[in-house]
Amino acid sequence: MEQVYLSSSPHIHSGASTPQIMRAVIYSLLPACAAAIFFFGVPALAVLLIAVLGCMACEVVCQRLMKQPVTLNDGSAVVTGILLGLNLPPTSPWWMTLLGAVIAIGIGKQIFGGLGYNLFNPALVARVVLLISFPVQMTRWTAPTPLRYGVDAVTAATPLGEWKTAVMLTGRLPEGLQGGTFSYLVGNMPGCVGEVSALALLGGAIYLFRRKILTWHIPLSYVASVMILSGLFWLVDPGKYPDPLFHLLTGGLILGAFFMATDMVTTPVSPGGMILFGVGCGVLTVIIRLFGGYPEGVSFAILLMNAATPLIDRYMRPRTFGVVRQGGAR
Repeated sequence: MEQVYLSSSPHIHSGASTPQIMRAVIYSLLPACAAAIFFFGVPALAVLLIAVLGCMACEVVCQRLMKQPVTLNDGSAVVTGILLGLNLPPTSPWWMTLLGAVIAIGIGKQIFGGLGYNLFNPALVARVVLLISFPVQMTRWTAPTPLRYGVDAVTAATPLGEWKTAVMLTGRLPEGLQGGTFSYLVGNMPGCVGEVSALALLGGAIYLFRRKILTWHIPLSYVASVMILSGLFWLVDPGKYPDPLFHLLTGGLILGAFFMATDMVTTPVSPGGMILFGVGCGVLTVIIRLFGGYPEGVSFAILLMNAATPLIDRYMRPRTFGVVRQGGAR
């Protein structure tokens, strides 16, 4: 007798499997990985490899311990490892990177039941835990040395950190932020492994849009809200607050808006909910950057909005097809 499986809606298949989606995300992140290795050399490559291999190993161990089928071939552990590596400084010690992989997979993902059940973005959970636990190692930045892998690393502040420190000490913008718009665009500045090159990240995002894996709702609402809100502060006091383009191209905004905030599991499902989620991320990012103790607020903003996703889904639920509103038409 043929077995019939009943499940809840929706029943329309998009034609794309989880491994296919994960492979597309991996391909989209390769330009950012290449840019990181170009600017930071072997240390960046080591961080990425340790993060990816650590996430894969932890996934296997957790699923074995929980007596679940090993699903390493779905590619989700690799994606988590790449995103984790891109969110770490290129000088991250091997043990801290490996610990981050254990936190991302063990606590951020498998403890909730695995792929599809996690409440928070696993890579961001690891980044925030490491940032709080090891603030010195997580805020030790080096100046990029393109194609000069034999020189010693030179300590340098990120553009956001330089601005934040100057404002805290003097109340004004520093005389001249290092680099400039072009340097920020290509990634020739201190920062995390994969957040520095806006150009490489945007190239990967365009690929995901063309594959119809990304929709515009979260990235556009996230970026637009940051640009508008930071622009208002800049107009009020341009001597203290950076311009919107600075906020866009420095820090982890583009990485977060296109690759972290768009996680299908931890974000709302309705178009209206996605827009609200993106706006919330943008507002929180600007508030933390301008008034918080950290110069960067992307990770905290996305995790806070991840926590709000169930509420957003509850109150932004679209009208059921065929249901007649009171006093309205079908």
